[in-house]
Amino acid sequence: MKTKTLAIASAFAAFMMVAGPAGAQNAAPDAAAPAATTAASATPTANVKNPYGLEALVANGDWVSHTVLGLLLVMSLGTWYIFVTKYVEQARLMSQAKTTEKKFWTAANLDEGIEKLGKNNVFRNVAERGQSLARAVDEENARLGGGISFLASVGSTAPFVGLFGTVWGILNALTAIGVAGQASIDKVAGPVGEALIMTALGLAVAVPAVLCYNFLVRRNKVLSEKFRSFASDLQTYLLSSKR
Repeated sequence: MKTKTLAIASAFAAFMMVAGPAGAQNAAPDAAAPAATTAASATPTANVKNPYGLEALVANGDWVSHTVLGLLLVMSLGTWYIFVTKYVEQARLMSQAKTTEKKFWTAANLDEGIEKLGKNNVFRNVAERGQSLARAVDEENARLGGGISFLASVGSTAPFVGLFGTVWGILNALTAIGVAGQASIDKVAGPVGEALIMTALGLAVAVPAVLCYNFLVRRNKVLSEKFRSFASDLQTYLLSSKR
C-alpha cells in the first residue's frame, strides 16, 4: 500500500515539474502582449507634410511658377473686388429705382418729384437733364458696365495662364527624367504635381469670373431697362406738360 502511494506521489511530482515551466512560458507571452500593445499605442503618429502640394510649390517653385501664381492671384483678387463693388452699386440702384417709382410719379410737378428723389439718386440726374435724356441714360449705362469687362478677360485667359503653368511643370518633369536617366516616381512626382495644381488654380480663377460676369450683366440689363423706361415716361410727361 505504501509502495503504491509513493509511486502516485512520485508521478504527480514529475508531472508538476514538467507542466510548471511550460505553463510559465505560455503565461509569459500573454502577460507581455498587453505591455507591447500599450507601448505600440503610446508611440506618437508623425505628421507627414505633403511634399507635392501648393505649399511646396510656393516654397520650392522657380520664377516661372511664382509668376504664374502671382498672375492668377491678381486675377482672382480683381474678380472678387469688382464683383463685390458692382454688386453693391447695383443693389443701391435697384433700391433707388423702387424709390423713384413710389415718390417721383406721385409728386405734383417735376420740381417736387426731383426734390423727393434726393441728391445721390441717379434717376434725379436723368430727370434734371430732361433736354438730353438719351445721353443721360447712355452715361449711366456706361458707368454700370465699367469694370465688368475685366471679369470677361479673366474668365477667358485664366485657364490658359494655368495651362502655361501646367506645360512648365511637365517640362520640368521631362527634364528630371532626362537628368536621372529613368522615370522614377520621386523624380517626376514634384513637377507633375505642380502641373496639376496650376491647372486647378487656372480653373478656380476662371469659373467664378465667368459666373460673376454673367450675373452682373443680367442685373445691368434690368437696370438699363429701368433707366430707359424712366426716361421714356419722363419724356412723355415733359411733352404733355408743355401743351
